[in-house]
Amino acid sequence: MKQRILAIALSLGLVGATVPPPAHANDSSRLGNNIKHVLLISIDGMHVLDYLNCSRGISGVNGGQPYCPHLAELGETATNYLDTSTSKPSDSFPGLTALVTGASPRLAGAFYDVSYDRSLAPPAADTGNGLLHGTCTPGVFNGTSTEYEEGIDKNQGFVNGIDGVSTPNGDGGVNSIDPMKLPRDPANNCKPVFPWNFIRTNTIFGVIHEAGGYTAWSDKHPAYSSVAGPGGAPFPVNLDDYFSPEINSNVVPLPGIKTPLGQDCSSIDTLQTGSWTDSFQNIQCYDMLKVNAILNEIDGFNHNRTKRTRVPTIFGMNFQAVSVGQKLIEYNDTTGTVFATGGYLDAIGTPSAALVSEIQFVDASIGKWVEELRRQGLLDSTLIIITAKHGQSPIDSSRYVRMKSTSVVTTSPSNILDSCLPDSESNAGGQIGPTEDDVSLLWLKSSCDTGTAAETLETTSPASANVAGIGEIFWGRGLQQMFNKPGLPPDGDPRSPDIIVTPNIGVTYSGSKRKQAEHGGFSHDDTNVIMLVSNPGLQRRTVTSPAETMQVAPTILKALGLDPQSLHGVQKEGTQVLPSLFPNGNE
Repeated sequence: MKQRILAIALSLGLVGATVPPPAHANDSSRLGNNIKHVLLISIDGMHVLDYLNCSRGISGVNGGQPYCPHLAELGETATNYLDTSTSKPSDSFPGLTALVTGASPRLAGAFYDVSYDRSLAPPAADTGNGLLHGTCTPGVFNGTSTEYEEGIDKNQGFVNGIDGVSTPNGDGGVNSIDPMKLPRDPANNCKPVFPWNFIRTNTIFGVIHEAGGYTAWSDKHPAYSSVAGPGGAPFPVNLDDYFSPEINSNVVPLPGIKTPLGQDCSSIDTLQTGSWTDSFQNIQCYDMLKVNAILNEIDGFNHNRTKRTRVPTIFGMNFQAVSVGQKLIEYNDTTGTVFATGGYLDAIGTPSAALVSEIQFVDASIGKWVEELRRQGLLDSTLIIITAKHGQSPIDSSRYVRMKSTSVVTTSPSNILDSCLPDSESNAGGQIGPTEDDVSLLWLKSSCDTGTAAETLETTSPASANVAGIGEIFWGRGLQQMFNKPGLPPDGDPRSPDIIVTPNIGVTYSGSKRKQAEHGGFSHDDTNVIMLVSNPGLQRRTVTSPAETMQVAPTILKALGLDPQSLHGVQKEGTQVLPSLFPNGNE
């Protein structure tokens, strides 16, 4: 049954292959066969506009001079793609999945950290974020929310996801995952579905590992071991080294950790100790754990430098600092005091002082990697790809609207349709709740008609002066332009939402007073992200034709001399390598 569901899911409604660009003459400035390592970097939230501003300078910041000198230097030997789009939805989970699979959410089946699957069953134990346990009967597809974030940690309060004692510096990794908190598969004797087995396609980590390469990755949740792709339980077979300090854990001092900007992380920001993302200062210390892991791997050790291994064939990490710099208002919930505000000062992306600091931290960290690659004699043989899982909206911070804030309005699409949502997805169900940021993904009970529900959204908003900030509603054939038909096989995809609502620009379904931006939606600010592909053998080049982050995966394989067709995403969706990188027109 499981194989049948997977086969149908892979074949439903796939997009056609894109048309290859024109052939180029032989060009020695393009990538040759010298690439032995790929360093993949996601600066979560970083737009193309952020890179243009920081690398060229913008009035009112740093005297108008560039403030990301290391990124600017990498750009001198790089292809820069100006019209790059992330996955849609633009959440971290589908965004990361696109980067490593070459597949869209339609094929890979990853829609959001927290989404819904009609063919799976609830976990055996309550998750840390409130997804309640339930029953699982083999062959009975009752459906459940699927949670692949901090809630599946053994203890999400600790940076190591376990106990804060045995591995005090966040070194929990896959060991941090509690199998009892994972959704279960009725088609596979109700076994827990580990993150890497939740992904419906293979990944570059699987292809490279099978070819004898050494694979490593670092990210913000143990759940993002999903990059390994299918294979193995309770451990993935395609990841040789995985490091994932929990970003939503409680803040603790990190003795011995210092940032490139000189911050000593043995002292934390005591005004904001809730989680790492609540402080412009603390988030840099959190990211520094992963920065040091990459430095250790460049030197041929494992991430915590306890064992000599080899320099990874594929490795990298995500930075969270820029995303926090874009979103955060440092706010005291008790006193109502605002300590500092990030984000942008205008529509052309002039960054606030707080955001400038986060960009400079990321830039200096990348500079340390480049310096270490050069010192180890690895720079010429390393392809550096800098992109982002998602953008952030709105760039014009003045347009931000909290649609659940009592000072504005008190509703959202999930509130309007709450009685039609499964208990785990509803606001009134007392569980993890709906999948909403600056997008609303709605899965309906089988007893509710999708057309009627969509009409309710259409008629409620104008009648109340658009209280839900609805910009566009996708359902039926409108939704099937992007995703498979919702439902259970053989007629539908168990993971496709029934309705997706994209709100007006600036609208976010969050009442948090700590936020002034979010992501997940389909807007330009959500999806247009940095894409810089750098190597000393490349000449500076700018590509203005559209590109997608899912093209990173086949590009990495081709650069390493492996076959992009090894990826299911390339086979099924015709995903092309990024243009203008390879000689003889082999794009």
